[in-house]
Amino acid sequence: MGRKNFRGKNRRGGGRGGGGGGRGDRAGGGWKEYPAIVKENKNLQNFYDALLQFPEEEREQYWAALRRELPNSFRFCGSKGHALAVKRLLQTRYIPEIVKIEHQDGRPVEPPLPVPWYPDELAWWMTTPKNVVRKFPPFAAFQKFLVSETSIGNISRQEVVSMIPPLLMDVRSNHVVLDMCAAPGSKAAQLLEMIHVGEEARVRKTLRSFAQEDGLDLGKETQEEAEADLDADPTDCGRATGLLIANDADYKRGHMLVHQLKRLSSPNLLVTNHDATQFPSIKLSPDPERPTEAKYLKFDRILADVPCSGDGTLRKNPNLWKDWTPGNALGLHMTQVRILVRALQLLKVGGKVVYSTCSMNPVENEAVVAAAIDRCGGLDNVGIVDCSTSLPGLKRYPGMASWKIIDKSGRIWSSWEEVQKFVKESKEGVVPGRLVETMFPRPEGPEGQGMPLDRCMRVYPHLMDTGGFFITVLEKKTDFRARSENEPKSAPGQSSGAGQPQTEVGAEPNVEEAAKPEATDAPAAAAAPAAVVDQAPEPVKAEADSKDETEDTPMEDATANGAKRPLDSDEAEQEPVKKAKTEGATDSPAPQQPAGKPKQRGRIEEPFKYLDPSHPVIQNIKDFYKLSTRFPDDRYMVRNEMGEPAKAIYYTTALTRDILTQNEGRGIKFVHGGVRMYMKQDAPSAEVCRWRIQNEGMPIVHGYVGEPRVIHLRNKETFRRLLIEMFPRIADDGWKEFDEIGERVRDIGMGCCVLRVEPDGDDPDFQETMALPLWKSIHSLNLMLPKDDRSAMLLRLFNDTSPLVNITLKKQQQQQQKDDAAKQDTTEENGEEGATDYAAVEDLPSPE
Repeated sequence: MGRKNFRGKNRRGGGRGGGGGGRGDRAGGGWKEYPAIVKENKNLQNFYDALLQFPEEEREQYWAALRRELPNSFRFCGSKGHALAVKRLLQTRYIPEIVKIEHQDGRPVEPPLPVPWYPDELAWWMTTPKNVVRKFPPFAAFQKFLVSETSIGNISRQEVVSMIPPLLMDVRSNHVVLDMCAAPGSKAAQLLEMIHVGEEARVRKTLRSFAQEDGLDLGKETQEEAEADLDADPTDCGRATGLLIANDADYKRGHMLVHQLKRLSSPNLLVTNHDATQFPSIKLSPDPERPTEAKYLKFDRILADVPCSGDGTLRKNPNLWKDWTPGNALGLHMTQVRILVRALQLLKVGGKVVYSTCSMNPVENEAVVAAAIDRCGGLDNVGIVDCSTSLPGLKRYPGMASWKIIDKSGRIWSSWEEVQKFVKESKEGVVPGRLVETMFPRPEGPEGQGMPLDRCMRVYPHLMDTGGFFITVLEKKTDFRARSENEPKSAPGQSSGAGQPQTEVGAEPNVEEAAKPEATDAPAAAAAPAAVVDQAPEPVKAEADSKDETEDTPMEDATANGAKRPLDSDEAEQEPVKKAKTEGATDSPAPQQPAGKPKQRGRIEEPFKYLDPSHPVIQNIKDFYKLSTRFPDDRYMVRNEMGEPAKAIYYTTALTRDILTQNEGRGIKFVHGGVRMYMKQDAPSAEVCRWRIQNEGMPIVHGYVGEPRVIHLRNKETFRRLLIEMFPRIADDGWKEFDEIGERVRDIGMGCCVLRVEPDGDDPDFQETMALPLWKSIHSLNLMLPKDDRSAMLLRLFNDTSPLVNITLKKQQQQQQKDDAAKQDTTEENGEEGATDYAAVEDLPSPE
């Protein structure tokens, strides 16, 4: 379901999922029909038949699955408690109606079903054809529900197999996590949700311990709150202290990533824009006991969902059937190795990296894992974690120990020795295009022990009706110094450097240079003690392939080197091919920059400046909202060069503050950080605080707001009126129509306040506790929610699809009608009436 967007369809080959054919661009006043895509490619089929060696029956199942459309799948997001509440609506309101539908032959329509291996049944899928969905009203109502909840971030459209890698990372609320190639953000959203699991209950439990002392009314204790484990993250009053750094090399895709993740309203998020092969070292404040020693961030968990050829996505990207060539995988192998090695360098000892692709080619999978482990010193330093028992119910194949490679010309190779023999005997004396030694299976080590690549995981389309995916989990056992690639430019008649001896790097990198992803080589500096855990991680050199090899690249392979792999979520409806998570456009050298001039890429982001807790604006906010002194006031940030509050004030975590302040001016490209907590608003008098609480910041701060600025609401119908009516009047006894909150809204001072929705629990559809910003003006109230949020709440809580009533717009339209009809000076009476109309709304902020 989700949002429909014709522009997001692949017009050359029909809609998402590859049904082939269909209407394309307008031509001569009509629609031009494009032919259906033929889902055949002999080279592709012959290669994978020889590689996978399935029995005949299973081989037919594999290719039949690849030619079918993918099931529609989605995931309930947000905090676990809220996700379960939204899921309950699906089960109690929509599925009972859907199961009553029958096909013409009497067969029942299959309803949405939970994905069997996803925890808590929070992921669902359905195979119902679109014509059935459109035909029956229960499905139409269900689709409206999905669209509504997706638009406000409660449901995420995501392909089922792309949900697997985050689940294998075992993320905790105090973990520091890096997603190296994060756009469009479906996996990053999963990771962020994991950091916040249990946080709401922990915070409320902590607040309750001093609520009486601070004069806070938190209502009844919930079961989730009573069971909250404060020891899970005890250092910041129950708040999650972990952090997700979501990175992408493409600036525009980085902002799409921001758009996706901002819906989760998390202060535990930073978005960066860097080449993942050279992700910079991030500086931290030094330890008080060793103030002169530099300290750098190491990660507990890293996701390396790397650029790949994407042949596991044939079901939703049908153009791959005709575009697939062997060179697609070959051209990305070295980039993938560099990303994985860099991830292992940035990892804490005992931490885990999850490496994944949506390709079935071992050149991009097992070969990359083996090459990266080899460069990092072998299995003594990096181990492959056995995940065969993880996610019970998920059908998977083990990784491959041996394979053959097909080059760009279609020749098949069994070993590197075979390639070297060919080079010796051929007249040209060069390695066939793009083949390197690390692509081939490794010979067994001493005493017959090879790498346990069978611990890797392969998910094939026919096993559970999914796309194809490869996942492996690596654990860092000790600190190490990765070997250099040592790939010098080739002299004429020589190979491209693959298989040449590699030398140890003897010196630590220059940390400031490591922070600049554009540098092709990180210069070495004086050696630092190898035993220091927090030393600057060694950057991976993104060395260039040989000129000969680059020139040999045909146009058809340009996408493999510089294109991102297909989108792994249903953002594909807006951008049909994820093309490439390219960590640098190609492996060729970057153009030289003038001496002394730093390279500029993309737009220059506004700086992050933190406000002093004694700043007058912060003091005004604290006084107006009667904020508890226990709420941290040293984490407020603005985004402008002057460092003064202008339009918005953001809130971040303590770790985010440390990172942003310590790395200012170091060339690290931070695109986004923090949650908008307060927005500037014109106020009718000096006594009213001009900084209203923003809806996305409300979950963080509302528990610390004093009772003088809080309104408690328990009546369902009162809440419905606030949702559906955008500017209800409270003047002239209008407050009497608001039941239990009427006197409170009459007496509370003007400006922003907290509306705490606290259901009594009698109505099964009205169970969620919420805190929302409410603005009181002279004459009216305004629930400060965007229209999409209002409509979604009306549908979810009241099953109400009524249009919103915009009193402001009505008044403006009425006034315009009066002005148009008069065509002359209005009477004094009409003039006074018009002034009264506008007085009711002129001081109201816009909820958008």
